[in-house]
Amino acid sequence: MESKTYQAGDQTKAPTIGFVSLGCPKALTDSELILTQLSAEGYKTSKTYQGADLVIVNTCGFIDDAVKESLDTIGEALAENGKVIVTGCLGAKQADSGENLVKQIHPKVLAVTGPHATQEVMDAVHVHVPKPHDPFVDLVPAAGIKLTPKHYAYLKISEGCNHRCTFCIIPSMRGDLVSRPVGDVLKEARALFEGGVKELLVVSQDTSAYGVDVKYRTGFWDGKPVKTRMLDLVAQLGELAKQHGAWVRLHYVYPYPHVDEIIPLMAEGLVLPYLDVPFQHSHPDVLKRMKRPASGERNLERIQKWREMCPELVIRSTFIAGFPGETEEEFGHLLQFLNEAQIDRAGCFAYSPVTGATANELPGALPDELREERRARFMAVAEQVSVSRLRRRVGATMQVLVDRAPALGRKGGVGRSYADAPEIDGTVRLLPPAKASTQLRVGEFAKARIVAAEGHDLVGEPY
Repeated sequence: MESKTYQAGDQTKAPTIGFVSLGCPKALTDSELILTQLSAEGYKTSKTYQGADLVIVNTCGFIDDAVKESLDTIGEALAENGKVIVTGCLGAKQADSGENLVKQIHPKVLAVTGPHATQEVMDAVHVHVPKPHDPFVDLVPAAGIKLTPKHYAYLKISEGCNHRCTFCIIPSMRGDLVSRPVGDVLKEARALFEGGVKELLVVSQDTSAYGVDVKYRTGFWDGKPVKTRMLDLVAQLGELAKQHGAWVRLHYVYPYPHVDEIIPLMAEGLVLPYLDVPFQHSHPDVLKRMKRPASGERNLERIQKWREMCPELVIRSTFIAGFPGETEEEFGHLLQFLNEAQIDRAGCFAYSPVTGATANELPGALPDELREERRARFMAVAEQVSVSRLRRRVGATMQVLVDRAPALGRKGGVGRSYADAPEIDGTVRLLPPAKASTQLRVGEFAKARIVAAEGHDLVGEPY
């Protein structure tokens, strides 16, 4: 589960809104949009429930544990403040009775909206806490309010998903794919870079499908035509990042054939040679039951082709073990795929039924203990692969984006290489610099010689 994120602000006579953000990076960007609008209208935000005129809870509803955490958080906010507006994925879920789930469990909430609903949230806020008479729009930074550290930010390029994977209920909560206008995306990216962002993390439900819903129509950016298409968007983002000495990292990339066109941009250094690809499984029959696009064989061939084009490519992925009907042979196929594909960073979930998912109706449900046992076996193989690939880095010089550096790094610090996305991958532990003149600054790049690998992390000597 993701930890709760509170947004703090100055406490003044302006109305104060408490804010809690739960869930994934896509939900985080929704929170940032709401916080930006609140600030634009003159509201203050608070990191606590007490003293706030109202509390907004941005929920997650993807798996049962997330639903429980969201409902518990709503209950906590009601108990401590009393005035609560709920938004996010859980807000779109219905109970078995057909009633809104949040309203059924917590009938005292003031309003409930689904995800990506900034205006609906603001409308509810206006009803219960009228906006200040004279908003100070000029106080809002061009890049908006961010919940991430200053030096990295998430950039959402689309909302929703056209797939109907049997284990997933995201489309029922967030709807079908809706791509943002390419000009708007690039405008936001430029503002983020100009605001000091050194790493832009591109997120969506399906980054590879960007523009499918609008038939890749031509948009405009800086007076020039740009197609609403993944390749064109990534190329433009890379050029913007180059101007600011920054990174662009791609997440949630489905392995469609046209992703091959992105790899040369990575090979030439325009975007990071890093792909977050949610494979979920490798065996064709399991993928068919999951209703996933593409088969395991084609995925393996595609990965091999990508690495031929860009040997530095790092691949992270997530998988599900113990899906209904999964045989020991099918699971063995997954372990073999993991070894052959040499996935640098792999995470695994033991299959868990999600209320409303069609996978619940599939035959062959496996016992809980078998699902957990397979997850553990998967992670043991994944760790062997990851550690082996990490050890190859020893002796290399890598660029590291510094995340923490007390006292300008005199006692060392912590950063990340191009192979490490924040909060989900490993880190580079930076040793105290050998030269007194070498300083480490948060949000800036440092060069480090890799001297050791420790578990999922590296150790580097800055110079």
